[in-house]
Amino acid sequence: MSGLFKSLSFMLTVLETLPNRFLTTPARELYRLLPGPTLIHLAGRRATPLFVSALLHGNEDSGVVALQSVLLNHAHRPLPRALSILVGNVAAAREGLRRLDHQPDYNRVWPGTDRHADAPEHAAMSEVHRRMQARGLFASIDIHNNTGINPHYCVVNRLDQPVLQLALLFSRTVVWFRGLPGSQTTAFSPLCPALTVECGKPGSPANEEHAARFIEACLHLAQFPVHDVHEHDIDLYHTVATVRVPSAISFDFGGGAPADIHFDEQLDHMNFRHLDPGSAFGTTRREFPLDVRDESGRDVAAEFFDCSGGVIRLRRASTPAMLTLDARAVRQDCLCYLMERLPLPQRESEAAARPLCASL
Repeated sequence: MSGLFKSLSFMLTVLETLPNRFLTTPARELYRLLPGPTLIHLAGRRATPLFVSALLHGNEDSGVVALQSVLLNHAHRPLPRALSILVGNVAAAREGLRRLDHQPDYNRVWPGTDRHADAPEHAAMSEVHRRMQARGLFASIDIHNNTGINPHYCVVNRLDQPVLQLALLFSRTVVWFRGLPGSQTTAFSPLCPALTVECGKPGSPANEEHAARFIEACLHLAQFPVHDVHEHDIDLYHTVATVRVPSAISFDFGGGAPADIHFDEQLDHMNFRHLDPGSAFGTTRREFPLDVRDESGRDVAAEFFDCSGGVIRLRRASTPAMLTLDARAVRQDCLCYLMERLPLPQRESEAAARPLCASL
């Protein structure tokens, strides 16, 4: 493997050049080139690097395809900015899965994790974080796909102007989330403008092209605009709760086999739609079958849902995101996030708001 710089822990490889055939190898075949998660540093005209992570979830390959497209476009000319790439879970990508059963989620093992501090994956991602911090960072982008029907949108942990300006290069739909411990964007937000981009479902050329245009735009960005983002330029949401199905609760979509929950078979059509109180998610034979937590981990199930009469209904108006009909994704992550629209903070109120964002 050309350009091998150093192997750190037993699972992280660091390269200074692209591996042979990287630009033409599908994500599911990258295990043939890369022994595991791999950090690749590429030079550019501007030295401060853009950091892009892809394939933290093995079945979300739009980031890999987008990076290949951008790099092919620059095959015979220099990159406008240095680019550092992390290719994540190639073992899960081989199987077309988010993660393998014995693995932790690669987007929950970064510095700050409260569950995987002893995992070798945590040691590897902590080394990536240390190395990128030492190089200095222009911005950090973590590229993902969804399993349900969602628009293209960004997730940010801060409401600083550079972060919002970066997000608007991808989409006017932006979700402010205070962060999950151990996620990539949460780990990098204190260091530089950092965000997660959600590119819709994998396997769509349009989604891959959108991600490629975004990476290209970031590489050409010399600095972040000094003017403020205006209210009419952005659709800003705030994540207020995460909805999970406890492991002891059985479920399906649309009915059929006996289950504790029968979710609506078109549940993912509700994503990014404002839902009024009383909107139904499905039916249940349990008294209360969902686990619902706010950003501090507090149980808020009774605030958001009512299950009287065997129907799971919203108790308060909300906008869901990432609802999916993929049962494995529900088990490995969550059913959805619930959001509310958020007015854009004004410049003069940012100082007051910053303590709320500082721990992201």
